[in-house]
Amino acid sequence: MTGDSTAARPAVGAAGRAARGRIAILLAAGLFAATDLGLKAWAERALEDDSVEAGPLDLQLAFNPGVAFSVGANAPGWIVLAVTALITTAVAVALWRTAPTSRRLRVVAPAAILGGASANLIDRTADGVVTDYLHSGWSPTFNLADVFIVCGGPVSVPARNGTADSGTRRRSTATPSGGS
Repeated sequence: MTGDSTAARPAVGAAGRAARGRIAILLAAGLFAATDLGLKAWAERALEDDSVEAGPLDLQLAFNPGVAFSVGANAPGWIVLAVTALITTAVAVALWRTAPTSRRLRVVAPAAILGGASANLIDRTADGVVTDYLHSGWSPTFNLADVFIVCGGPVSVPARNGTADSGTRRRSTATPSGGS
């Protein structure tokens, strides 16, 4: 032993950061999906015969054979399932290819989208419908996976552009005009 207990850690290359980013997205997406699927299972049991008035957002059980806003509700179930599987796969591939390096928001937003899409796909696979349980009275009944998808989309755009990350700002390369 040399007595030097402060050995330098090897630098993590871009591949290592990308792998960590991919793992973080998959773990977070799994957590989002599990949360929604757990709530769907609860809703099917607890709201089977009754709804719960909870203010602006009520709990009411509904089953959607279509996609968002019941689009495609009259289409054959296998087509809806195939299209949602293709879209979910495309989202997963895009996220895999653009795996973030370290910023939290760049992991959470895409993971929310993937987790929500995966939860709805898993739910639809079982019986051809998606379980919805959140009812506002002014929009179609929806579920937490839908919230993940809808909120994750707009949040991921500024996160991808570097304008909304955890404390780090992208530096401008433009020079101010009219000054010396």
